[in-house]
Amino acid sequence: MSVKAARRIVLLRHAKADWPEVADHDRPLAERGRHDARTAGLWLADAGITPDLTLCSTAVRARETWKLFASELTSRPRTAYDDRLYEASPGEVIAVLNEVDDAVGDLLVVGHNPTTHALADLLAGTAEGDTRARMHASGYPTSAQAVLTLTGPWKSVEPGVARLTAFWTPHD
Repeated sequence: MSVKAARRIVLLRHAKADWPEVADHDRPLAERGRHDARTAGLWLADAGITPDLTLCSTAVRARETWKLFASELTSRPRTAYDDRLYEASPGEVIAVLNEVDDAVGDLLVVGHNPTTHALADLLAGTAEGDTRARMHASGYPTSAQAVLTLTGPWKSVEPGVARLTAFWTPHD
């Protein structure tokens, strides 16, 4: 893929998790989360976006979200589970994005808040219509997704380089 071609980053917050007596990293999805993860996958498929690569946190709730989400896509992209996405800062996630191969056009990142919300806001130099206002008003709930477009190589991803083109939540 040409580095001048438009790329998309989809930032998905993991679905609603349960609170059993386990370590935070090991928390599974709640029943609502299992439903919402599939609904989120359907939305992305209906939007005509099929990621070339998914970067997913290693937390149980993120991996479960991805598995259910992916079951609704027309084809399953290559997946990389990355420990660095769990408890990462927005800057740390940008460093991970900078390592993505330029052959990847559309990228999905399955992560956690507050990082996912902060990253979407940080990357979005501009936004279509009221997408930024809706993202802020919603608080970026579980299973929410932001779609950002940008051009250039992945190594040039930095604050303000993208345009926020869509924001979706499962309970609009």
